[in-house]
Amino acid sequence: MITKTEIEIHDSAGMFDVIAAFPGQLKQAFEIGSNIDIKLEVSGIRNIIITGLGGSAIGGDLLRSYLQYEISIPVQVNRNYFIPAYADEHTMVICSSYSGDTEETISAYNDAKSKGCKIACISAGGKLTIMAENDGNYVVKVPRGYQPRCALAFSFITMLMLFVKLKFIKERDNEIAGLIDVMSSRSAVYSDFSGGTNPALNIAEHLHGRIPVIYSSNDLLDIVNLRWRGQFAENSKTLAFGNYFPELNHNEIVGWQENSEFLRNFALIYLLDREDNPRIVKRQKITKEILEPYRGIDIEIESEGNSKLERIFDLVYLGDWISFYLAVINKTDPTPIEKINLLKNKLMES
Repeated sequence: MITKTEIEIHDSAGMFDVIAAFPGQLKQAFEIGSNIDIKLEVSGIRNIIITGLGGSAIGGDLLRSYLQYEISIPVQVNRNYFIPAYADEHTMVICSSYSGDTEETISAYNDAKSKGCKIACISAGGKLTIMAENDGNYVVKVPRGYQPRCALAFSFITMLMLFVKLKFIKERDNEIAGLIDVMSSRSAVYSDFSGGTNPALNIAEHLHGRIPVIYSSNDLLDIVNLRWRGQFAENSKTLAFGNYFPELNHNEIVGWQENSEFLRNFALIYLLDREDNPRIVKRQKITKEILEPYRGIDIEIESEGNSKLERIFDLVYLGDWISFYLAVINKTDPTPIEKINLLKNKLMES
């Protein structure tokens, strides 16, 4: 159990309140997305590239995963200074940078411009917004004041609505409304740390002193897996690792052998979804049996929700709360990212 005092001591920047307000952020992002008024001819678009880094890229990752069996146009998420060589006038490039000053995304924007791509941006300001507006490219402007990883609703929902407005996909109003309702109920549960029935806090307590290893299918939950690892790193200041079925059954599973005492520090987290392929479900069960003698503990968590969108964010939101509570249990502030800032400062010196 943790106390309000412990949270106040270690959460100096108010991450608790930001996470608890996620349903409201979703609603605000939907309002922004509904007001997108982009006029762009996209009938000749043959591929879509979403370019961004870190918290600004994860929204694109989740969107690609969510739409992979629906959208007929290939979607790629790019995390680099340049976009792929195939990009041309038939490519739609969406540049996502919350700060607007991410050097890799600015470089990718210039590369897209030089290749004649159609461009739209999502940002709260910075150099990217200025460049895009000067070039006559549409910018979806989102509110300032968040850590990029805490602005997921703005990066995901506005991008989803941009896809709707460009007629790449059908409208999503009902699904988004359902998501907001579900997240509101989850927020009430996860923000209550007083009764001992908070699943996010309970899982965080089990993870304390252990290294999370996250296994999931390489389908609907692949980016949820990635998000959890990023949140453990940035919020909890804890390394976490992950892999996907079925690929891990062809290599990584063999690595659970040597350094047996060290492996006892690992907590295996299985993220499950009701639409996992039946063969994946069988692989998960057998893998769990094989690795049981080696890992420290294992935890199974299945997504819940009426739609794919709800099930994705059911686990995303749970992971955000787990990483927050683990930070408090670790007696560390979840907000600062000192090593990232140090790296950026040193890059500016060179």
